[in-house]
Amino acid sequence: MKPRKPFVALLAALLLAGCATLSDEEASRRALDVMKTSFKERGQAKLDRLDQDDAQRACSVPPGTELPKATTERLEKANLAAIRYPSDGKLMGDWKAGERVAQSGVGMQYSDDPKRPAGANCYACHQLSKQEISFGTIGPSLYHFGKQRGASVAIQRYTYGKIYNSNAFTACSNMPRFGHKGILTEQQMKDVTALLLDPASPVNQ
Repeated sequence: MKPRKPFVALLAALLLAGCATLSDEEASRRALDVMKTSFKERGQAKLDRLDQDDAQRACSVPPGTELPKATTERLEKANLAAIRYPSDGKLMGDWKAGERVAQSGVGMQYSDDPKRPAGANCYACHQLSKQEISFGTIGPSLYHFGKQRGASVAIQRYTYGKIYNSNAFTACSNMPRFGHKGILTEQQMKDVTALLLDPASPVNQ
């Protein structure tokens, strides 16, 4: 499993507190070394999951730390440029397939088969329909997402892009970068986009 960013920041903060002469970079390196000795590879969960990209490094700051505006703008610009929209120009798929993706939490764990499609587990963080009696609240409610915004091409591009790489629109977002990290396939992201925007979807009832 990939460690949450606050955990990395906490380790770095503890190391800094223990040795005030360490630079932030050195403290982060030592925190990573500690984690790599604690985590063992199992199945598809390899140690390379602990390696951070530029956005993850920039966002691994102690809780309550506000990033400079220039940094957030740089991160959002870089992640926006990294989005790969479908070559066929179609941004919406089948909302019924999208609902199955949203409800599935399978994938990316050491015990999961990497050859099988992963799920998005959207309900762990969002409300999507009024039928759901249990859902996460880490993210905002997405109920009536399309009903409130419509399904213009611009909204379709935003929705697909947000699913593909959330950091393109909100630097340091807690939402997984489903396309950027290869968690979901292009078709799955089209289907989830349809789940959010199709008028017939339970999201918009």
